Amino acid sequence: MPFLSRQRRLLIAVLTVPALQFLLGAFLPAQAAEASLDSSDNTLLLISAAMVLLMTPGLAFFYGGFVQGRNVLNTMAMSFVMMGIATLVWASFGFSLAFADGGAAQAVVGNPFTFALLERLPEVWDGLAVPGLTFALFQGMFAIITPALISGALVERISFRFWCLFTPIWLLLVYSPLAHMVWGGGFLGKDLDFAGGTVVHISSGVTALVLAGLIGARRQWPKAIRPPHDVTQILLGTGLLWFGWFGFNGGSQLAVGGAEIPFTTTHVAAAAGLVAWSVVETWRDGKPTAVGMATGAVAGLVGVTPAAGFVTIGSGMAIGAITAVLCYISVQVKVKLRFDDSLDTYAVHGVGGTAGALLTGVFANAELIASHPAGQVLAEQGRGALVLGQLQAVLVAYGLAALGTLLIAGVLRGLGVQFRVGENAENLGVDVAEHGEEAYAERVGSPQLF
Repeated sequence: MPFLSRQRRLLIAVLTVPALQFLLGAFLPAQAAEASLDSSDNTLLLISAAMVLLMTPGLAFFYGGFVQGRNVLNTMAMSFVMMGIATLVWASFGFSLAFADGGAAQAVVGNPFTFALLERLPEVWDGLAVPGLTFALFQGMFAIITPALISGALVERISFRFWCLFTPIWLLLVYSPLAHMVWGGGFLGKDLDFAGGTVVHISSGVTALVLAGLIGARRQWPKAIRPPHDVTQILLGTGLLWFGWFGFNGGSQLAVGGAEIPFTTTHVAAAAGLVAWSVVETWRDGKPTAVGMATGAVAGLVGVTPAAGFVTIGSGMAIGAITAVLCYISVQVKVKLRFDDSLDTYAVHGVGGTAGALLTGVFANAELIASHPAGQVLAEQGRGALVLGQLQAVLVAYGLAALGTLLIAGVLRGLGVQFRVGENAENLGVDVAEHGEEAYAERVGSPQLF
């Protein structure tokens, strides 16, 4: 057989080497850098981030339906403006405070400059299979809706300027450090909080309680209590929240594998909360209300948030029902105490987040938390120690939110920032006084100022 010419040997090599590389690649492991990224996980987090963002307009509709028509735009704007303010705060220093290495302060807070302006993020976030930027974006959506939740306790009387100054400071001094303590490597990392029972719901609920106590009741409350101006808007908001919560809890799995559990527990908990609230209303008042159904569903969602990926489906159902009943009782207590938490923010998110955090310790499944530090606590010290750990996280969240809120509000008021709108503005409607526009000009009948 004659020797192949040099040109032919070169041609065969050019054609053969890529083919061998392709075949070997099918059987040999890829390089570590390539294997560490998973497009499915990345897609889950990006879609979930969009779903969580949708929750903020959903919350705006939910809260807006409860108030009077002359205050609906201001109420919705307090949620909507967070999509701007919280995003900029989070991208600037908030994410870094929450998730960067804090060095000597690692137990309580991260370094605000490590990932400032979302620079120097790792190509692959440690422990996950997604880019650092994807992780930062997803977590940023939680930072948007958390302060928005607070506004429900303050509607129809708080100064919009105060709100826009208070919330960015609160995100940096309260939310980001608490997120770091629980999710960023801080000292509460051994406790269970799957998607934000302490970080989101307790922090916002307690802050709402403190601010509502400082600002006082609406001038005509409770003598001139009026029903919600648009219950259909409440139901629309509830539907958007329920939908977005799949991203809120399901996306917090941070990977496609196993995400079916938090997706399902989220849904059954909302359903159980809706039914439980309706049953209690029927037993007490003779009929269920649409507003009650909506509130019960949200209470169930709040309760299962810290537990979503740590409990079985049946346990998720139980958590949703128990939380809804406890939130219903807290609403009745609030009315008896004549405390104007306008839209029951603490009664649902504070109480619901507290109940959910403690019930997570009660119902956590040993197999589902095996890879979490709490799994070792359960195995070595028993369920009592696990519940006590959850109580510790609850108490820290209460203390940080309450003290931080008092400090920020005190400083702003000391600087002369108006805390509450004037009496005329409250009577005329906060929409006109604070924004110069109305949602229903013909219906409300007050002059337009634009």
